[in-house]
Amino acid sequence: MTKRRTHPQPSVDLFVQANSDAMFKDAPLSVRMRPESLEEFVGQGHMVGRGMLLPRAIESDRLSSLILYGPPGSGKTTLAHCISQKTKAQVERLNAVAANVDDLRRVIISSQNRYAMTHRKTILFIDEIHRFNKAQQDVLMPDLEEGHLILVGATVFNPFFSLTGPLLSRSMVFELKPLSKDEIMTILNRALADKDRGLGRLKVRADQEALVFLAQVCDGDARRALNALEIGCRTTPANGEGMVCFTLEVAQQSIQKKQVVYDGKGDAHYDTASALIKSMRGSDPDAALYWMAKMIYAGEDPRFIARRICICAAEDVGNADPQALVIANAALQISEFIGLPEARIPLAQAAVYVACAPKSNAVYLGIDKALADVKSKAVQEVPVHLKDASYSGAKRLGRGKDYQYAHDFEGHYVAQEYMPLNVRYYEPTDMGEERHIKEWLRKERSP
Repeated sequence: MTKRRTHPQPSVDLFVQANSDAMFKDAPLSVRMRPESLEEFVGQGHMVGRGMLLPRAIESDRLSSLILYGPPGSGKTTLAHCISQKTKAQVERLNAVAANVDDLRRVIISSQNRYAMTHRKTILFIDEIHRFNKAQQDVLMPDLEEGHLILVGATVFNPFFSLTGPLLSRSMVFELKPLSKDEIMTILNRALADKDRGLGRLKVRADQEALVFLAQVCDGDARRALNALEIGCRTTPANGEGMVCFTLEVAQQSIQKKQVVYDGKGDAHYDTASALIKSMRGSDPDAALYWMAKMIYAGEDPRFIARRICICAAEDVGNADPQALVIANAALQISEFIGLPEARIPLAQAAVYVACAPKSNAVYLGIDKALADVKSKAVQEVPVHLKDASYSGAKRLGRGKDYQYAHDFEGHYVAQEYMPLNVRYYEPTDMGEERHIKEWLRKERSP
């Protein structure tokens, strides 16, 4: 690590050691327990396991630009810290929330000068890189191309949605997964035992059920689990024996309301909505209720949920049970009128009905097939006998001539040309009510 500069700079050395023991002591437990090497790193075996590409690149100090993408507390910043401890390159840090183009350019100029004078590369760690706009991302391109600047970006958002194509093409993307319950347990027990960085100097008796609760409720977020453990241990009075008892009740009070990883415009939002629709399409009402509950708990707009149910009712149920769309639309209107929490009930009713209804996507396939023909083939003119004949002078133009009014015929049906193309767009299935439509069309379409 370099010495601290005495004049303002756009960034500081990444994970610079605290300038006093007091600063480190007062840092959150999640910061103090941050691993110093990959050997201490917990989780992400698909990325940092033995023989994997990333640890080989870190160990050999041959790192190329990379994007670390994953949920909070999964180890993105910790991986960057491990890189900073191993590399011979200069490490700089920026947070995309506060940084601007001028900050980037100052780092880039320093990197250029450093490489020219010492042939030493610069690793630029950018936290929350998804917050950089296109112009800010483009500033990095020339220097990443030259190779003296190496980017390590961290984001909780899917980089293929939030970052530009040129930046992605110059970077490897690693997706981190939420930590498992066992991995969180390992981290918690390590913090309890560590006397230098953790809570080992406290006399803590942690009940197993309390630790299991934290490991389960934190949803794979190690930072959240460690911070809850610390606040619980630090605020619980010692008993007569000087022992701090970290019980299930203390753990529940420490974590408070469970946070769900869910962003209104991010992966979790669209992935959960996708799971809801696919569960209804797959006729699994229990799964549909679970994904809906996650969306409601996370604060999703009930109108968004209702719209997804309406889409599924039309696309996947269709005429197999026309009542599904009626119930879905009713749930949409009711949710607009009463809002949450009461709206959860009609929304759940509609989701369960759609999930349990017979399925047919014949209407969906039909309209898409018709749209494809309109888009790719010659547009057909309306036959003369079907054209509007209600205005003055229409008869002089021959509009409506030879049109046969269906209600004048037996069964209120008459065979006549309704479009020039000889094609079938709607092919009803044998599911639910649609089988009756299929039988009727079979009779009427037969010569």
